[in-house]
Amino acid sequence: SGQIFVPPEQYNLSTAWDILTADRKVKSFYVGSDEGTPFGLYVKPDGTKMYVVGTTGDDINEYDLSTAYDVSTASYNQKFSVSAQEANPRGVEFKTDGTKMYVVGTSGDDINEYTLSTAWDVSTASYSQNFSVSGQETNPYSVRFKPDGTKMYVTGPTGDDINEYSLSTAWDVSTASYVQRFATGESTNIGVAFSSDGTKMYTCGQSLDYIKEWNLSTAWDVSTATLNQISGGLVNNPGNIQLVDDNKFYVVASYSDRIHGYTLNTDKDIRSIDGIVQGDTELETGNYDNLFGCAISSDGTKFFVGDYDVRD
Repeated sequence: SGQIFVPPEQYNLSTAWDILTADRKVKSFYVGSDEGTPFGLYVKPDGTKMYVVGTTGDDINEYDLSTAYDVSTASYNQKFSVSAQEANPRGVEFKTDGTKMYVVGTSGDDINEYTLSTAWDVSTASYSQNFSVSGQETNPYSVRFKPDGTKMYVTGPTGDDINEYSLSTAWDVSTASYVQRFATGESTNIGVAFSSDGTKMYTCGQSLDYIKEWNLSTAWDVSTATLNQISGGLVNNPGNIQLVDDNKFYVVASYSDRIHGYTLNTDKDIRSIDGIVQGDTELETGNYDNLFGCAISSDGTKFFVGDYDVRD
């Protein structure tokens, strides 16, 4: 009992039939040496940088990706402490041009805004102001913005919901005002992400270990969300999530101190993850499969591994 459907994972074999040449299609990167309890992440829109935040160092860790969007190619660059403003940081977000950074956490229950004198360089960050969300969520874990900076979304396990705010001045949290909430039905809901046009919303929590995909009939209006589909079991205890360019999906695996990077074969479709063979109805029905063994494609170029346990 307690097992979840974990889809088989695909590896590409650069030399046919030689498993020593296997390369995972799903990419991952261990951040435990820099942050022992990672909760939040942000990938720069061009895929060349990644930022990770957690409660061990109380700082923002900046990484360079030598191959854009491929987290397995990350190398540590530098860090910036936010402990003076937030002792338990859980989420991080950036303005789309890299000149502002936003950090949310469970000590201050607020959104802390920073200005970066050099875009995307956390060492140049300086604290600007904050905005309290304690009236809506007393354990905020994630903050995301509409790309034009006029909407802000905050999640947390107290309300298990998505809280929507409007900003009268784009990217200025002091001008935020609460609009509405949407309950996700997920116990300990902590992560949220959106498609670039705001017609899709993705949520995760640390109870179900999979991603929910929602349709928004009115873009960026969380009250219009309806559940579309769910992913197979991806990681144990997922933290924050992010969708970049509508086809690159990132998940913090807080349990294993790893960042996972997935590619969607179909834009916005969480079931079209490349390199993962998705199940059909296991999660919806409760008929969880126990998968074992491995297989190689008939041409010897693809290798699959199945498991019944949590794949981190």
